[in-house]
Amino acid sequence: MTQRRRLLNRRPSETFGFRWRDMNYTATTSRFPDGRLAEIFLSGGKINTDSDAIARDGGVIASIALQYGAEVATVRGALLRDGRGAAASPLGAALDQIAEIDASNYGSAS
Repeated sequence: MTQRRRLLNRRPSETFGFRWRDMNYTATTSRFPDGRLAEIFLSGGKINTDSDAIARDGGVIASIALQYGAEVATVRGALLRDGRGAAASPLGAALDQIAEIDASNYGSAS
């Protein structure tokens, strides 16, 4: 089994808002020192709703996968899409936006 790559207790993070299916969400991300995505925390606009819980759980599971060595592209590729290829979950929408940001900043998607 691969070792979990622990993050520093105090680390820089970035927060951004986005909309998915007419709902507002917030994502907060941190990265490993080499720039790879290390964690993502999601929350819905309406706290303590089913959509908020689903978003939060998705972020936790994605963060654990990333810290155990999963690539962002692998996680994104495993998530559901609708018939047009759009993300079928808030986690997918957030990871798509992160990939767009990384592509514009670094020339390649995460």
